[in-house]
Amino acid sequence: MAYYHSRYGAPRKKKKNKFKKFLYWFLFIVILAAGAAGYYLYTLVFNPNVWTPENKSISIYIPTGTDYEGVKELLYSKGLIIQRKDFEWWAEKKNYAARVMPGHYVIQNGLNNDELINLLRSGDQTPVNVTFNNLRNLYQLAGIVSSQIEADSSAIIHLLKSPSFLTNKTVDSANLKGVFLPNTYEFWWNTSAEGFVDRMFEENAKFWNERRLNKTAEVGLTKEEVITLSSIVEKETNKNDEKPVIAGVYLNRLESKWRLQADPTVVYAIGDFTIRRVLNKHKEFDSPYNTYEHLGLPPGPICIPSISSIDAVLNPTSSDYMFFCARDDLSGYHAFAKTNAEHRKNARKYQKALDEMGVYR
Repeated sequence: MAYYHSRYGAPRKKKKNKFKKFLYWFLFIVILAAGAAGYYLYTLVFNPNVWTPENKSISIYIPTGTDYEGVKELLYSKGLIIQRKDFEWWAEKKNYAARVMPGHYVIQNGLNNDELINLLRSGDQTPVNVTFNNLRNLYQLAGIVSSQIEADSSAIIHLLKSPSFLTNKTVDSANLKGVFLPNTYEFWWNTSAEGFVDRMFEENAKFWNERRLNKTAEVGLTKEEVITLSSIVEKETNKNDEKPVIAGVYLNRLESKWRLQADPTVVYAIGDFTIRRVLNKHKEFDSPYNTYEHLGLPPGPICIPSISSIDAVLNPTSSDYMFFCARDDLSGYHAFAKTNAEHRKNARKYQKALDEMGVYR
């Protein structure tokens, strides 16, 4: 039996094969394009896009109230972003403009856009260490603290001078310095003036635990009086090992109803902190802080005392010493005496040493 092809069969088969090839190639190109696009997006989002000098981490500080444009300016000014358009594209996709969080952030070299934006919008900032010590007054305190956190020094001072604030805190202005204990504390960088002061009151309450409060009774002083005496000890010496001895001398004088006759109180009363040699004319200065003229402790602390000075007053060295003056070797240590005659001998040696150095005031 003979077989015959349909007149139109072969051409129809050819057209069908061509369409299949076209479809396969089209799908291949679409898949290839999708893969290329996916790879491009992946690299845009997940490839490293942060550069830091010498590959070291760098701190950035985003002030309160900063918007997205401000953050970009901050990052760009430090040269941290390699591809700015890529960063901005992903920031817009993640709606970072609506989630700008102030604070201190540590940026690592090699972060990708996703990691960087997640960090900045999370508010997961790195705390800063706030350190202050050897401060004479609250103005110095505010200046030092404001250089380490966002709170402005004027805002801190304004708060501390507010009558309503003092009322709420049950502390008077003369003793306010004693609230701030010199130390190193962890803070969020964007802490406000109120946040800083409130934290210091909390730290003060923790410091004055039952053991220390019992010690104040043992030395016969109130907590405020301990702080005031500690501030005098603080200005008498920076030698921690002799602070308890000096504290013991002053406690002996208080117990014996003597005037303290502390040179640092005279300097504080006059307000001239360049004085290195207290003279008789200085001792006549009229002020409740002049312990040459007035019996007992001054109205409040003359500086912000360190913890070592406070603990020295709470744990004084028991002795019969009633006098002391700086040693003539100018080591910073003091010569202690039980009698006035012995003290005058020590004082003359020190005065001679000052004369030889040309220190007359």
